[in-house]
Amino acid sequence: MKEFIISEAQTEKAVLVGLITPNQNEQKIKEYLDELAFLADTAGVEPVKMFYQRLDYANPVTFVGTGKLQEIKEYVVENEIGVVIFDDELSPKQLRNIEKELKVMILDRTSLILDIFAKRAQTAHAKTQVELAQYKYMLPRLTRLWTHLERQRGGVGMRGPGETQLETDKRIILDKISLLKKELVSIDKTKSIQRKNRGKMVRVALVGYTNVGKSTLMNLLSKSEVFAENKLFATLDTTVRKVIIDNLPFLLSDTVGFIRKLPTELVESFKSTLDEVREADLLVHIVDVSHPQFEEQIEVVNKTLADIHKEEKPMIIVFNKIDAFSFVPKEEDDLTPRTRENVSLDELKNTWMNRLQDNCIFISAKDKTNVDELKTKLYSRVREIHTTRFPYNDFLYQQYDDVDDGSLDE
Repeated sequence: MKEFIISEAQTEKAVLVGLITPNQNEQKIKEYLDELAFLADTAGVEPVKMFYQRLDYANPVTFVGTGKLQEIKEYVVENEIGVVIFDDELSPKQLRNIEKELKVMILDRTSLILDIFAKRAQTAHAKTQVELAQYKYMLPRLTRLWTHLERQRGGVGMRGPGETQLETDKRIILDKISLLKKELVSIDKTKSIQRKNRGKMVRVALVGYTNVGKSTLMNLLSKSEVFAENKLFATLDTTVRKVIIDNLPFLLSDTVGFIRKLPTELVESFKSTLDEVREADLLVHIVDVSHPQFEEQIEVVNKTLADIHKEEKPMIIVFNKIDAFSFVPKEEDDLTPRTRENVSLDELKNTWMNRLQDNCIFISAKDKTNVDELKTKLYSRVREIHTTRFPYNDFLYQQYDDVDDGSLDE
């Protein structure tokens, strides 16, 4: 899908665009644009400036107002900008009009995430899922690909060549979507059989926002080498490992990270990948406690989990990256309201987190701080689930001997 794949041979400069609305104040849009900048950097694009405008709702024609669009155009021309990225999904009409005015590559948040997923996908399963999502995204936007064919002849019964080409292309994409869906059904059946062959071991799934340290923690617990880096969506393909803590074996899976405004096309395409979450006996929710908006990230993950599986599952919340947590103490005579930056980690622990009791733990996967305590907690919870499942046969070790430590990759 070359339409929104960004060349790795060159680093394009980009500007980012967002809206301040009644549902999204200035502080919030700055946070969202910071995340969009991180997405752009992950995709190999260099964000150099952010534009935002205060509107009650997005302009249905150009997303931002005409004056702001002209301001963006002038900056794009003067600074030789190659890409303009919008923080919300653009309609086909908005996309066409903005592209016509700015005359550079236009991406929205959805197409940018799709581009990252396309580059990160390694297995046939992930590649098929991403390709399906891309075709679904492209389908309503075909008109901008064939602008040179849009002029139609007048007269009754005289359909223009543009319409004919669009209909042909639409039919090709619909056939491709149908084929990819069939391929996914076939792959899902194979994976379902693989899951059944794993026996009755307790299943634990790592979940969380993207870039919170799931893969790093996976490597620590399973002594494996799952790819991990400080980029968004470093992991797309679900990895499953057999982990043994004090002679108690269980299966641990590392899943794709969640993100706010995750494209609908990707949610639908990746539902099968998240079967590990649906079938898990215990969820370990990893949170980057050093992130200024970690509480909102928790809400995003919980909402996505609720969409995936309606029933609540046992969960441990792991507040990771305590090594990166920082705060600025307030001066005694400072009467301004306290903010997240003025609260220490110990003070945070005494807020709503205190109600979690034994269901949470604070660690640093990077420095291995409190990792042994996490293993003890996991052992306790997994043993509890296991003994509930096998009340008369405490720890049937012999059933696990056939499971190969390194053969469970998804």
